[in-house]
Amino acid sequence: MKKIWKKSALAAMSLGLAASLAACGNKEEVGSVDEFKGKITIWDGPRWPDEDDNKFHWLEEKIKEYEAANEGIEIELVQVPWAEMGDKLGVAIAGKAWPDIAPVDISGSAVSIDHIEQGVIESLDPFFDKEAKKDFYENALDAYTYDGKLYGIPNSITLHTMLLNLDLFEERGVEPPKDGKWTFDEFLQTAEKLTFDRDGDGKIDVYGFSTYILPGYYEAWPFFYKNGGSPLNEDLTEFTFDSPEAVKAIQDLADLKLKHKVAPETLGGNDVGGTFQAWANEEQRTVAMEPWATWAIGAAQGAYPTNFMVAEYPSGDIGAATIGGVGGWVMMHQDDVNKKAAVADFMKFISTAEEQYHMAQHYGIFPARISAAEMDPFKDNPAMTRAMEMSDQVVMLPRHPEWRKIDEAIQNELQLVFNGEKTAEQAMADAKKAVDQILK
Repeated sequence: MKKIWKKSALAAMSLGLAASLAACGNKEEVGSVDEFKGKITIWDGPRWPDEDDNKFHWLEEKIKEYEAANEGIEIELVQVPWAEMGDKLGVAIAGKAWPDIAPVDISGSAVSIDHIEQGVIESLDPFFDKEAKKDFYENALDAYTYDGKLYGIPNSITLHTMLLNLDLFEERGVEPPKDGKWTFDEFLQTAEKLTFDRDGDGKIDVYGFSTYILPGYYEAWPFFYKNGGSPLNEDLTEFTFDSPEAVKAIQDLADLKLKHKVAPETLGGNDVGGTFQAWANEEQRTVAMEPWATWAIGAAQGAYPTNFMVAEYPSGDIGAATIGGVGGWVMMHQDDVNKKAAVADFMKFISTAEEQYHMAQHYGIFPARISAAEMDPFKDNPAMTRAMEMSDQVVMLPRHPEWRKIDEAIQNELQLVFNGEKTAEQAMADAKKAVDQILK
């Protein structure tokens, strides 16, 4: 695992923070960890479960280790569902009640330029010299760098893939795509064969495909890029998801339910957990194919043992595409320089090469540190290796400072398409009106 991302791919993915984390202009002071006694608050979402199904055990264990080694420092963990992280963080920032540390996935664009101008994000330059920065993949580091300054610690790299339940393929005598590559027409034909009435009661029990539509989530979006469409033009001044290429791609996916009947009624809903359970839960297994970020590979190899393979998204007029992002930790504004030093110290403590290697093995992500990747966490994991090969297919989400608002306007209209309330053409025409107001 010498290199994860092609430079052009990840550079294009330097989304929310890389485009919007601006320096506040104040001279930075370096405090002392030893001089700080008090509480540090960190937010995090659920990660991989332990034997008791505790999905916060990794960070809880790291907190205990750090507190034991740093008497007088207390780390408070606030558990936040990933689907709520962006909204809760926005509310906390608006109320000036932000945590000290927050996980920010660049592709989620959870922190806007407005927050940076208000001085909410701290630079980490005083705590990372040039030598320390050399251990990070250049493009991963670039994702948290603006105007030459570092505004976060990249912790992980991820992308989206198609996951296929091979037991259902075998049950129906269906061949999976060779080398995981297929056209959209081939994908549709496969979905038709995998949609069936298992118990003979006249009702469909298993469907070929499903996914969900929700602001801030992009599992479905690589389908929308397959013909060359994109949400905004290159200079981010014009809404373009109403192009014929994008409209057809959106309608194609919705028609899996509305026309071809190879997807359940829940297709395009907002039930993330239910969608995953339908594919991965051994007691359900009612959907054969679903798109997920690479964390789901780890889940299918661990908590939800599944006989599966990793495939590319179906190709369209321009070939296959996927969406990826860089995740990591950011530090919110600190008034106390000693606390700032302690916060940075804990952030570094949970972002070592060893921790990134550990997370890569258990959480289905690629390390942002070169030394962690050189430990070869996927040497016995061909599924993650196959996912890694898709890095050259990554397309970026727009790096607009108001992307979160734009995304919500688009996703809300997409939900109406998948509900059958609007055609893709009608929905994107309405989305254009809303987005145009934001772009003004």
